[in-house]
Amino acid sequence: MSLPIRILRRPAALAASVAALFATAVAPAAADGSEQVVMRFETPKTYVMYNADQGASASNNGFPVPVFVERSKGGEPARNVRVVVDASGLGGVARLGEGGMCKAEGTIYTCEYGNLQNGDGESYNPLALLGVDGVEPGDSGTVTYTATADNAPTITGTTRMTVGGPTLTAPGQEKGVSGLAPGKSGNVTARLANNTRFPTQAGVALQVNVSEGLTLTALHSNCFYAGPAPTSAWCTFPTKAAAGAAYRASAPLVYTVTPPGRLTGEVTYTWSSPPARPADHTVRGTGAPLTLVRTAAQDFDDTHGRLGITTTVQVDYRPVTATVRGRVGDTVKVRLGLEDLGPGRVRGEEEQGRFEVVPPEGTTVTSIPYVFEGDGGKWACARPEKPGGAFVCEIGRDALYEARHEGGTTAIDFHVRIDRQVRGAEGTIRTYNPFDHTPANDVAAIPLDASPASPYRISTHPWAWTAGALVLVVLAAAYLRRRRRDAKPS
Repeated sequence: MSLPIRILRRPAALAASVAALFATAVAPAAADGSEQVVMRFETPKTYVMYNADQGASASNNGFPVPVFVERSKGGEPARNVRVVVDASGLGGVARLGEGGMCKAEGTIYTCEYGNLQNGDGESYNPLALLGVDGVEPGDSGTVTYTATADNAPTITGTTRMTVGGPTLTAPGQEKGVSGLAPGKSGNVTARLANNTRFPTQAGVALQVNVSEGLTLTALHSNCFYAGPAPTSAWCTFPTKAAAGAAYRASAPLVYTVTPPGRLTGEVTYTWSSPPARPADHTVRGTGAPLTLVRTAAQDFDDTHGRLGITTTVQVDYRPVTATVRGRVGDTVKVRLGLEDLGPGRVRGEEEQGRFEVVPPEGTTVTSIPYVFEGDGGKWACARPEKPGGAFVCEIGRDALYEARHEGGTTAIDFHVRIDRQVRGAEGTIRTYNPFDHTPANDVAAIPLDASPASPYRISTHPWAWTAGALVLVVLAAAYLRRRRRDAKPS
């Protein structure tokens, strides 16, 4: 049996699954000062299992049954908590599959929650809900559940399980916006399509979210916003979206880049029916309400509309370079890389850029060693396919993890062998990232300062060893001939 899933906070309402109203089951209240253990359910009052147009293809195993123990001073844990879920009321509106988390006997599911600590809770998702063909939006059934413990009163709860619908679609990726400065605003017009056979009987709702570094403007009186500097909005429309019809909002949604501003951002929106406003959207817009305007039919097949944004904030990279200095035949370390001058910062999901190194004529890069999570490798950068090409060092690669420093210098040792003297030879190092708007400082030279090879250097080439051996043999033979000649009597 799977271990219980620890609940650290109340389950979030799912966009297409959970109505925002929660019901707490009635339980005996502990008398003031008593240490009686009291449990409670925190289950949704209504739950949308799937959309009617999905029919038998629908599958949902996200229905939670969380049990909490009321916090009390000095209270004991609830011991041997067991929850029995009765799904017999779902006949005709859902099929039951293998949930895998609770023991099933027909439509009765038994879940062992174990001991629950004072003020703590656990949750299982006991049911695997499968769709049924022929259902209509609003068809419903009831699930009941009972929780018992060795040392706490029994509690019960119910959830009305409904069939939602229809599925409302959006255009997916919209044309992006670039060059938006911090403090400046942009807009996007939300669009939807109802490509099903069901109209929306209870109107539609629009959920809008913006990423970090953006805020929404609270403009419309039929929209509720999450906080005074909102990053989310919930708008409702009484319009019954007809089957096979498409619509757009009567006015654009306005968003603003928040100073100092991120490099990139995104606005996303989704549509749903029936509408149910999230509890944390409490600030109502003050302007004219949005309405829906019917348009030509659209073949949208995405659940979201997405607008990508690139701001004017830049990340200026400058090369870190050094001179290749040594004698011919030496292999020397040369530290090369880049310095991040900001002012923006590349985040993990954004392209971090690279630096490219072309070594000076007369030299050979023999390795670029690196360490990653205790293991080493020989090549931190991609080697050129052809002689004279560039070594490409992608900042985002694991091989540069140890060398990478956000807002600082990212540099690594190139092991370079000096093969010969080339007067005035210079390599190059070039930096790049898509947010660097200052190209004048992107390239620097890598000078070669090579001295003649040491006369005492022992070469590592096989031919040199062979030549040396021959010289020794010749010298030894001459020495022996001279000794024999000197040893002959006059």
